[in-house]
Amino acid sequence: MSLPIIAIVGRPNVGKSTLFNRLIGVRYSVTSTVAGTTRDRIYHDTTFGTYNAMLVDTGGLVFDKGLQNIEADVQTQARVAIEEADVIYFVVDGTEPVTAFDYEAANLLRKTAKPVVFIIHKVDSNKVSQNEGDFIRLGFGEGLRVSSIHAIGLNTLTEETQKIFKKLKLPKEPLPSKKMIRLSIVGKPNVGKSSYVNSLLQEQRLIVSNIPGTTIDATDTPFTFNGQKFNLIDTAGLRRRGRRLGLEKFGSLRSLRAIERSDITILMLDWSAGLAKQDLHVSEYILEAGKGLIIVVNKADLMTDQEEDQKKFLRLLARRMDYMPWAPVIFASSVDRKNIFKILDTAINVHAERFKKVPATEFTMFTKAAIDSHPPTGEARKTRVGKGEQVDVNPPTFRFICYEPELIHFSYKRYLENEIRRRYGFFGTVIKIEFARSKDEKRKKNY
Repeated sequence: MSLPIIAIVGRPNVGKSTLFNRLIGVRYSVTSTVAGTTRDRIYHDTTFGTYNAMLVDTGGLVFDKGLQNIEADVQTQARVAIEEADVIYFVVDGTEPVTAFDYEAANLLRKTAKPVVFIIHKVDSNKVSQNEGDFIRLGFGEGLRVSSIHAIGLNTLTEETQKIFKKLKLPKEPLPSKKMIRLSIVGKPNVGKSSYVNSLLQEQRLIVSNIPGTTIDATDTPFTFNGQKFNLIDTAGLRRRGRRLGLEKFGSLRSLRAIERSDITILMLDWSAGLAKQDLHVSEYILEAGKGLIIVVNKADLMTDQEEDQKKFLRLLARRMDYMPWAPVIFASSVDRKNIFKILDTAINVHAERFKKVPATEFTMFTKAAIDSHPPTGEARKTRVGKGEQVDVNPPTFRFICYEPELIHFSYKRYLENEIRRRYGFFGTVIKIEFARSKDEKRKKNY
């Protein structure tokens, strides 16, 4: 069974991401006063009393006709989130009058016949009382008064959510165990994702076909290998933008969700088809999502000169995916089962790297040596990068304290990442580098 899903929806800039961050307990989704900051759906596990659930932050619903490209995709993703959800949080801005988009969103949600929790957000402002009558006209009752910033109404929201879960008879699923490796499999249609899982399990668990787009829904497959528990997620293939039609477009959106749900992603390539732009886009998405990555070049059985063909493909990857030289590359074949278990061995190693923790004292000494040997240059010289520490795992995250973080050039961030990898490894996983502003203004003036 999977966790129940709660989608947070509403027009742009009503505070959906701020509510999302408050409910999961960390600043995970980007917040801004600029409408439309959240473009993709963002998923995170969280707890509501005795229930665990998956919370989804969505881009703001708009109802303008003729939306193009990215904006059109944002609206599609928001609607897919509504379709997938068990419960919907409908959020409006309590400090502003109800807008036409609020009414349109209310009409859309009524048609779903799904439980809707109506949230009047930003109640820390006195302006809310001026708009009381407008909110009732949306058709969802008086609503819950909530302030994410001041933690007002969150207990009531939790209680209401639990009541709905109980009424729907949703199971109390455990949160994913850290001991289980959540492994997603993504790639263009027809690269052999389902065939790989079938070859691994030696059973016809998934639909396999040579017609692109046969597998539409993400399908989870629990599996144990050498005592290690896995949850394999075989997903619909990812097509280039503009060529996704009908069910395949919905499948590709769910593939992005599978990446979000996973610890490690297998990016499966087809040796006979080479490397496409879409493969690069997917690798960048995995990078941004902070996941572990294993590149699997499938259909190696079609190679005529295995050694030379592999060298050529590795050179191609080194040239076009030079931004992630740390990702392991495995040549495999689902047909003759070549290296199908090596992929799992590699995943176990990558998972261990994602949970690796560098001792604080040791990393402090490493930071001093790295910065002393190569301090920031140009305008960034005045920022004086100081203390460094590892603040998180899965993915490994490092924070460096400095006076003016905005002056740090991306090349210096890349330098620190390279030094960390050279010293500590972290093979196969994204590592995150953050720069935080120093609060010691007195010392700043002495420089």
